[in-house]
Amino acid sequence: MSDLPRKTVARTARLAALPLGYAGRTAWGLGKRIGGASAESVLSDVQQRTAEQLFRTLGELKGGAMKFGQAMSIFEAALPDELAAPYREQLTKLQDSAPPMPTITVRQILARELGADWKDRLVELDPVPAAAASIGQVHKGRWHDGRQVAVKVQYPGAAEALTADLRQLARVARGLGPLVPGMDIKPLIAELQVRTVEELDYQLEAEAQRVFAAEYRDDPDVFIPDVVAAAGTVLVTEWMESSDSLAHVIREGTQEERDHYGYRFLRFMFGAPSRTGMLHADPHPGNFRLLPNADGSPGRLGVLDFGAVARLPDRELPRSLGALIRIATMEDYEQLVTALRDEGFIRERIKIDADQLRSYLGPFIEPASVEEFQFSREWMQEQFKRINDPRSDAYAAMLRLNLPPAYLLIHRTFSGGIGVLSQLEARVPFRAVLEESFPGFVG
Repeated sequence: MSDLPRKTVARTARLAALPLGYAGRTAWGLGKRIGGASAESVLSDVQQRTAEQLFRTLGELKGGAMKFGQAMSIFEAALPDELAAPYREQLTKLQDSAPPMPTITVRQILARELGADWKDRLVELDPVPAAAASIGQVHKGRWHDGRQVAVKVQYPGAAEALTADLRQLARVARGLGPLVPGMDIKPLIAELQVRTVEELDYQLEAEAQRVFAAEYRDDPDVFIPDVVAAAGTVLVTEWMESSDSLAHVIREGTQEERDHYGYRFLRFMFGAPSRTGMLHADPHPGNFRLLPNADGSPGRLGVLDFGAVARLPDRELPRSLGALIRIATMEDYEQLVTALRDEGFIRERIKIDADQLRSYLGPFIEPASVEEFQFSREWMQEQFKRINDPRSDAYAAMLRLNLPPAYLLIHRTFSGGIGVLSQLEARVPFRAVLEESFPGFVG
């Protein structure tokens, strides 16, 4: 593949074909069912074929299509096993890989962005990409001062493709619903559209990464590479030597590894805002790398990709958010109704009683109410099922709550982080991390 597919008609046709393909496979499955196949085997076949088409298409198109797939993958733990299992392998592949662009294209971009003498500074470049993501790919190289570096090069036409993909995905969002049952896709796509411009700006990403790297330099738990150079659609950073990401721990990690890296992941996600004034807003597992100690034991957690960050107005998480969580852990739901209304979570003239709110929020608050909490797919699936049951008080409360725009990205990021912890099945001191990280949580 020499370039991102940029012809809007062709890209639109491939994306639009996804729900049509699902309908066709469902009809094919009905034929097998009439022919005597069991309902379970037919469902499995349809979902497996759907997963393969969905994530193969998203991965090959890169751009917004792949970005959407990566964002969905964070929430995979919420789906019941009978629905999620056929998607899991394809999701994991999507998080860590994508088809590369040719070496000649990479060299042309480097010459354009770094200048004709780019080889005087980047004296070695591995032609085989070490990683590929939604809008760019990474090559290992050596800088003129001897440092090993990671060279991230944006795909040609990425801006046009990303914008077109997300626009089309918004159009077909309703049709995509059956591909990942139970997930509200439209708000997810809307949020991705908002972040598009920032993620395409490698200079902006370099500024954010410099701040994070300076703050976490010599940190015992987290490693963030320094920025070496940035220009246009090229970003050069120090190389991070790591063969696996959190996706590896999710697949086959020991409980020790799950707890160890889950704790470091949690502390980074919640603690970075107060240290940097920014929130790392792209918590999919491929962005978090394993850095074992010399003896092979679990070590530091490496963090990549600072294209999606939220620059917080007060350089910290809203104090009101910590206060709301604290009130909830006290189980004072009458006070919580008042506080939520004051912050805009309950709109004027909307009525919600304390018992309904307890039914909705109580289980979500459990991790913050105990000394240690064991996250799991089972727990995440239980919450997902509970709040999507139209007969429940939790469902009624959810419909009455509003998410103020100022909390949208924080909510999406932390929800994604909880999804990753559930995929990891990590046991972590969640409350203690809240106490050290959230302004307003400790009275």
